Amino acid sequence: MSGQIGDRAVVLGASLAGLLAARVLADAYPQVTVIDRDQLPQTPMNRRGVPHGRHAHGLLTGGQQALEELFPGLTAELVAHGAPVGDVLANGRWYLNGHRLRQAHAGLVALSPSRPLLEGQVRARVRALPNVTCLDSHDIVGLAATPDGRRVTGARVLRRAGGAEELVDADLVVDATGRGSRTPVWLEALGYPRPQQDQVRIGLGYATRTYRLPPDTPDGDLAVLQTATPQHPRSGVLLRLEGDRWMVTLGGRLGDHPPTDPDGFLGFARSLRFPDIYEAVREAEPLDDPVGFRFPASVRHRYERLDRFPDGLLVMGDAVCSFNPVYGQGMSVAAVEALALRRHVEGGAAASPRRFFGDLARVVDAPWDIAVGGDLAFPGVQGRRTLKARLVSAYLARLHAAAAHDVSLASAFLRVASLVAPPQILLDPRIAVRVLRGSLRPATDTVVSSNRDAVRTVPTLSDRGDASP
Repeated sequence: MSGQIGDRAVVLGASLAGLLAARVLADAYPQVTVIDRDQLPQTPMNRRGVPHGRHAHGLLTGGQQALEELFPGLTAELVAHGAPVGDVLANGRWYLNGHRLRQAHAGLVALSPSRPLLEGQVRARVRALPNVTCLDSHDIVGLAATPDGRRVTGARVLRRAGGAEELVDADLVVDATGRGSRTPVWLEALGYPRPQQDQVRIGLGYATRTYRLPPDTPDGDLAVLQTATPQHPRSGVLLRLEGDRWMVTLGGRLGDHPPTDPDGFLGFARSLRFPDIYEAVREAEPLDDPVGFRFPASVRHRYERLDRFPDGLLVMGDAVCSFNPVYGQGMSVAAVEALALRRHVEGGAAASPRRFFGDLARVVDAPWDIAVGGDLAFPGVQGRRTLKARLVSAYLARLHAAAAHDVSLASAFLRVASLVAPPQILLDPRIAVRVLRGSLRPATDTVVSSNRDAVRTVPTLSDRGDASP
């Protein structure tokens, strides 16, 4: 970078979003301090501040590419630690809207580390930076600001083991504290309005268990993903992880939550619309007991719509938008947001909150629309059903039906869902015609037991929307 900004940047929260923010800011500030309430482990492991780390996580191709840009060689490191790698479409069974996407090589990297392994490797990389300090085991009490409230000047913290409140001065504070972010409250205390909040109440509950499966199960694929539909509202994912382990996460909306006793968990797996997950684990070796998690609502804070915002403060990650986790978007969106942050601090100029939040909104829009469109298809889900959301939901249902037979459509959808292509490519007239034509084929609830014979290399769509004929 061509210049340094100020003396110190402070990142609130050592979440994945916080660690990525610290990586970016280390190139722009002489000192970067990451503050977290947990005692941060030296090796990959689950920690209290990331309770969902025990459950299945998806690293989309766009997220993998962003991480590799920020940490060259990270993909190879994760693979060396046992993280499975393959092709998103060729090595994954995707059941979307009741249709199994036709498998083929899409040229999209599928990297499958557990959340603790991924976060642990990123944390080690960030800690190795000479100008980054981690201040763990500290509660974040609030912000410090100039008397007129126009600029944030630091963070007030309290050591968890006891002691007096401390002030950590900063030229920039980045809030990456996740769903529990206090920034809306802090803004109000400084005389600013809270951001508008979009909320979709899904009442999601999910449970996870890990297993040891026989070799080449299931049929050489790395993942089986079944999304819910209004007619079949239960979902599940079977994901291969490092250490020769397989993780099963089962989910249900609107209070229909999977049990956490072993028999009940297996019974829930058996109730899924398609038998793949149940058949893979019914006689497998369990490595632990099921553990549950609750996710009441997807929430998006509309910081980009505020007319006033203090300088010296930014917000990112789940503190801006927390997605329904069944879509596996959170980590990858945070990685793409980090690249947006880098664009705003490179060159030695302080980031403008207004411009930064505008760019963040453009990062969030497409994954938010996909998740919200899917969730609002369920009549009992509470949320604003805009015309846009209804159209997105209806179009994707047709696309998924057509993609059961058309590998180019399956590849096109996954390029968008994986954050490597803009959603506009799905509206290309050539794509739209294929969607309409393909979705008119007779629907089916069953597919052949394996699409291995259908796997072949096909042309993929470019980011400009070019489609194979």
